[in-house]
Amino acid sequence: MGGARRQPEPNAAPDRQNRCPFVLSGTVYLGCGFAWGRLDAGFPGYLDLHVSIMAGHRRTSEPEIETSKSKPGAEMRAVRELMPYLWPRGDVELRVRVAIALVLLVAAKVATVAIPAVFGRAVDALEAGVSAGGVASVPIALLVGYGLLRVGQQGFAELRDFVFAKVGQRAIRRIALKIFEHLHALALRFHMDRQTGGLSRAIERGIKGIDFLLRFMLFNILPTLVEIVLVCGILWSLFGFIFSAITFVTVMVYVAFTLVFTEWRLKFRRAMNDSDTEANTKAIDSLLNFETVKYFGNEKHEAQRYDVSMQRYEKAAVKSLTTLSLLNVGQGLIMAVGMTILLVLSGIRVSDGSMSIGEFTAVNLYMMQLFQPLNFLGFVYREIKQSLVDMEQMFGLLEENREIEDKPDSAPLSVAEGVVRFEHVSFKYDPRKSVLRDVDFEVPAGNTVAIVGASGAGKSTISRLLFRFYDVDDGRITIDGQDIRDITQSSLRAAIGIVPQDTVLFNDSIFYNIQYGRPAASPAEVEDAARLAQVHDFVMALPDGYNTRVGERGLKLSGGEKQRVAIARTILKSPKILLFDEATSALDTHTEREIQTALEQVSTDRTTLVIAHRLSTVVNADEIIVLDGGVIVERGRHDALLAQGGMYADLWQRQQAAARRAEEQAADVEQGIFVPAPAK
Repeated sequence: MGGARRQPEPNAAPDRQNRCPFVLSGTVYLGCGFAWGRLDAGFPGYLDLHVSIMAGHRRTSEPEIETSKSKPGAEMRAVRELMPYLWPRGDVELRVRVAIALVLLVAAKVATVAIPAVFGRAVDALEAGVSAGGVASVPIALLVGYGLLRVGQQGFAELRDFVFAKVGQRAIRRIALKIFEHLHALALRFHMDRQTGGLSRAIERGIKGIDFLLRFMLFNILPTLVEIVLVCGILWSLFGFIFSAITFVTVMVYVAFTLVFTEWRLKFRRAMNDSDTEANTKAIDSLLNFETVKYFGNEKHEAQRYDVSMQRYEKAAVKSLTTLSLLNVGQGLIMAVGMTILLVLSGIRVSDGSMSIGEFTAVNLYMMQLFQPLNFLGFVYREIKQSLVDMEQMFGLLEENREIEDKPDSAPLSVAEGVVRFEHVSFKYDPRKSVLRDVDFEVPAGNTVAIVGASGAGKSTISRLLFRFYDVDDGRITIDGQDIRDITQSSLRAAIGIVPQDTVLFNDSIFYNIQYGRPAASPAEVEDAARLAQVHDFVMALPDGYNTRVGERGLKLSGGEKQRVAIARTILKSPKILLFDEATSALDTHTEREIQTALEQVSTDRTTLVIAHRLSTVVNADEIIVLDGGVIVERGRHDALLAQGGMYADLWQRQQAAARRAEEQAADVEQGIFVPAPAK
């Protein structure tokens, strides 16, 4: 291959014709094996991805959280966001790993480029022995070198992945944790406006996008581009400018066609993502409200709503897959034309003796080695493009305004007595509608103050403002004279315990849900809290005791059982200030009385704010505040408010009348005097 050109001999032609099929067949076989082996070794998981793509599951098109269209320059911003995690400041170990991985990358590329040249020399050595009329001597050194290069190419690539694996996974972990923490730091307004399905899928898709980008772009796409330059240079130096020019033009036409066509196809991927978002959100919402669907017998209605979104997804997916076929055909045509031209030129040179069979073999291997990654490059470009969009949307969550943030000089809350005061507080969820107006009251240390009123009066907003889920528009809220906007949110919420109306439990054990009030609590402390909440005996009667799982959102427990778990959780937290937000409004009378007894025990000697709908639960409060339309209209103790004959007295009379009717109806049913008509 590297010596003087052999001139053709008249009687050598028949012999050459006999040898060419063997040599070419071996070249094709080894070249194909090398190409597929390289893909499997250099691009881990490629064959699995390829099979998935052919099956129509190309990286399951997951939904956008708001819109599929990225802002100009947003994709590069996503890359810039990722870079600090790949070269982390102060982490020497990970930086060393990155450096070693780059060295191994260069070593793998050197071995890759050398393989065709060594194989071509081996073919020339074999052919020289046969042409001399004797038995061909086996070029042991060249063949061993060829094998070592193949092993080295794969070995360096695997070592590179081995070394870099910790860097990539650490980056994914840190990014996921940062986003998770940021989502918890966002205001309640953000989570009430978002749909859980779309949000979770956006994060999942972004994490997968990072994994794909790290796996393929960093150590595969950029090295492939370098390899293109190296191959063009080698072809120029060995076979002249024309070979290098044809290769370069073929690559440029291929890349240009791929980029233009892929950009055009992205609109179909965006349509798929939008439809998938809608379908996924509807599915999650429907399954979370499983009981409601069953109550109204609306399974078919839910299925139809879901299918409408899936129909749109189907149409977009068909367009995406069919245009993918067109793209693959175009790419294949460009590669075939370029490779055919080079092989024809090589064949002509072999015929006139200016190129050896080994050199012809080397050209063929160079082309197969170059074009196979190019074919793969088209797929990877499409997926990297989508991964960048996915990452940009995930990183976009970090740009969401927290709305409620600690001031730079915020100090922890210091609770001595636990006096809570609302000072002329006004608040609006929407600028067009006022919820609270000039609300002013105080909860003295150790006292119980109740807030009552009709639905929509603004009672629950009081609790949200006290926990600082929102900031007040006017006035201020203080605890022991400290404005809650000037203290850290964590210390504020640590000082307040709440038993809400709708207790939502984690899908875990009863023990975990009680211990959630103070994660460091011991099992004995958890059981003591359960006893005070009058739930210990119930738990011990269960087959699995405290290890009983409560189901999604605690649906395996009754309303009263969930409330007792919530009370036990609050007891375990042992806060200075208690907030009962309509804690018994959804319970029956008997259960309500039991829960009320437990709440009174818990609130002893603690500052307690009770938000109630049933007035019978607050008759012993030190002060009762009546809200109407976000304004305090009455205040005082129970007896005094009844004597005034105002709004509170009217609410009391109506609730007492309703309670008497319910008791009389229950007594009639028990005696068989009145039987409710069956539902039709």
